Amino acid sequence: MDLTHNHQKQKIRTYYIVLVPMFTALTIIGAFIKIPTPIVSLTFQTLFVILSGALLGSRMGALSQILYVTLGLIGIPVFTKGGGFGYIFQPTFGYLLGFVVGSFIIGKIIEMRKDKNLITFLLANLAGLTVIYTIGVVYLYLILNYVSLSPISFANAIKVGVLTPLPKDLALVVIVTIVAQKVFKRLAHFRVNQ
Repeated sequence: MDLTHNHQKQKIRTYYIVLVPMFTALTIIGAFIKIPTPIVSLTFQTLFVILSGALLGSRMGALSQILYVTLGLIGIPVFTKGGGFGYIFQPTFGYLLGFVVGSFIIGKIIEMRKDKNLITFLLANLAGLTVIYTIGVVYLYLILNYVSLSPISFANAIKVGVLTPLPKDLALVVIVTIVAQKVFKRLAHFRVNQ
């Protein structure tokens, strides 16, 4: 009995050892699949951020994003415009902080819900996206107005930081919701309550 329990714990540990860095790598790749716009590049990172929360859960999903942000801040050029600690002064750095919180929120909502149906995943993914946008646009506004001294109204910050990428991200949320819910069921035996 104890041997079976240890074997199961080892499978779970291996699952996270493989998938946490994999989602970090996917987020990095998503940073470089982009559609340039004047202030905020449209990337496909949100796809992988949402998947990380939905498939890895709150703690491990957030950990994959913390690892991503940490790699960039220590100077590895994983962000859309490079890396290094000075990146905290980029107007879009708030979105990266939002990735951590958004992934956590997505995972937490799914963990808390008994029904793991499409509605649960859709609501969790929309909540996570809302968190990413909220942190991102507030940070964008503050950096542009008080650090880089390129004044922008909050309405323009919302236009640039939310309304521009929103159609792409809503389409991704729908796709991710369908995929994540199906994959989640298949991976259930590896997952533990976090």
